[in-house]
Amino acid sequence: MTDQHRKSVADTPVDEPPKKKSRAGRDLPAAIGVGVLLGGMAIAILLFAPIGWLPVLAVFIPVATHEVIRRLREAGYALPALPLLIGGQAMIWLTWPYGVTGLLGAYGGTIVVCMVWRLVGQGLREQPVNYLRDISAAVLLATWVPLFASFSALLIFQDHGGGRVFAVIVTVVFADIGGYVAGVLFGKHLMAPAISPKKSWEGLGGSLLFGITASVLAVTFLLEKPWWVGVPLGLLLVTTGVLGDLVESQVKRDLGIKDMGALLPGHGGVMDRIDAMLPSAVAGWIVLTLLA
Repeated sequence: MTDQHRKSVADTPVDEPPKKKSRAGRDLPAAIGVGVLLGGMAIAILLFAPIGWLPVLAVFIPVATHEVIRRLREAGYALPALPLLIGGQAMIWLTWPYGVTGLLGAYGGTIVVCMVWRLVGQGLREQPVNYLRDISAAVLLATWVPLFASFSALLIFQDHGGGRVFAVIVTVVFADIGGYVAGVLFGKHLMAPAISPKKSWEGLGGSLLFGITASVLAVTFLLEKPWWVGVPLGLLLVTTGVLGDLVESQVKRDLGIKDMGALLPGHGGVMDRIDAMLPSAVAGWIVLTLLA
């Protein structure tokens, strides 16, 4: 082999092997790193400065809202972004002095402003195009993200508020871990292949086992409530968590996208990370308000 040939071979770029992903389709090391970082932040705030949960929501919820707005705009929707973002802040912060009344008042006001904003956005002399479609999407978004998330703000002001929010989060997180582990190891029977091809009934079993266990332990040791309260809480949170994930999967399937965003490595966008948390915040508020 000549020197020139050796040089040409040495200079030939070698394709790097693609990053390995788990059987569930995640970049597992990145997902674990981001999850640990976010989890540590949430634990520190909820256990030592619970009122700090409001600023956390005020930062992450508009990010998630904007991710969905951007994706819908790419699909041709015309959403009133400013009213949705400002209304979301109002929903979060008005829980502080006014509780449920402030939250529902801010939500209703947001919907009214969105309806008018979209109506006059093109001027009253032009007939709005796709008005019903766009307003329906705006109502869905205002409900799905800031309204649902604000139920976790309502929990903060209850007795052991930080522990209550933590109990909801840890249940959903461990349900996700249990579903992932069981799905990877044992998953054979698909749950909803037309919506999410990776979810299996075996994974749901793992979610129930891990989620209810985490809920019972959190209710017993953090909230000092009877252990049995954790059973309906865990059961409902696992159910809403799975359904929340399926709802976002169907929305993304309708839009023809894989992730809502790319802010969190291994997870996608903020919305991709909190999709299970949003309806679970409502379910957690209901159960803990009635039973604990």
